[in-house]
Amino acid sequence: MRIALFGKTIAPENGEYMRQLFMKLSDNQVGMIVYRPFAEMIKGYIPEGVQYDVFDSHADLNADLMFSIGGDGTILDTVPFILDSGMPLVGINMGRLGFLSSLSKNEIGKAVDSVLLGDYSVEQRTLLELVSPQNVFGDVRYALNELNVIRNPEHSLLAIKVFVDDVYLNTYWGDGILLATPTGSTAYSLSAGGPIIAPNAKNFVITPIATHNLTVRPVVIPDDSVIRIQVEGREKKFVFSMDSRSCTLDTSVQLEVRKAGFCLNLVRMRNEDFFGTIRNKLMWGKDNRN
Repeated sequence: MRIALFGKTIAPENGEYMRQLFMKLSDNQVGMIVYRPFAEMIKGYIPEGVQYDVFDSHADLNADLMFSIGGDGTILDTVPFILDSGMPLVGINMGRLGFLSSLSKNEIGKAVDSVLLGDYSVEQRTLLELVSPQNVFGDVRYALNELNVIRNPEHSLLAIKVFVDDVYLNTYWGDGILLATPTGSTAYSLSAGGPIIAPNAKNFVITPIATHNLTVRPVVIPDDSVIRIQVEGREKKFVFSMDSRSCTLDTSVQLEVRKAGFCLNLVRMRNEDFFGTIRNKLMWGKDNRN
């Protein structure tokens, strides 16, 4: 078996967990391929004599499974590398709150054992695809969480016209809107007042951001819809983001978005479930008086 290791940064206090992970994989004779910038960052934590290869892009990533080491943001950054390969992804959470990277760093050994035994399940997570315009972010036109259209901080509010399957939905006056997947429903959309959507629901949600009309609410739509977005009003520019990537676009640009033709395969251990995760992460039912 060959496992890819992906990360963006590592806190010094987590160095020992990295050492444990490399030793566990090496002791089980698992081949390793590490994202090159991450390998450079953690080389002081890699035990002497442990062998591994490196990768820089989707083209040279050859593995059976990937470990994402960090938080939910790190998982979002794996998408340009995994793309449509179908490679299962295990999220190891090195921080605090993590809906996607739900395994704690203390569970690294157990996670490796489960992977080697095949004792896990896979959740297929829907992605968004930017159909038009092309090449906004190079070849990476996919988002696992959401895309958003927001005003430039120093500019006035936006008027954002939205169509679903060529049917006019609404013109949103405010700071912006989000188009979120079920995965993204527990991210920015949730903080903006959107609903929590189960991962296997076949839906997207359109969530307004700081709308100037208080009767405007999030709208859940089928995920086989094609969504068109056109920014109007006085402003000539707006900020467009897909997960962790953002840029400034001219209001003459019309966005067209649909469901991607592939999913991200997120690994879940046997004792994990979505409702248990949100219940624990959001501390539902917890009362400090008890």
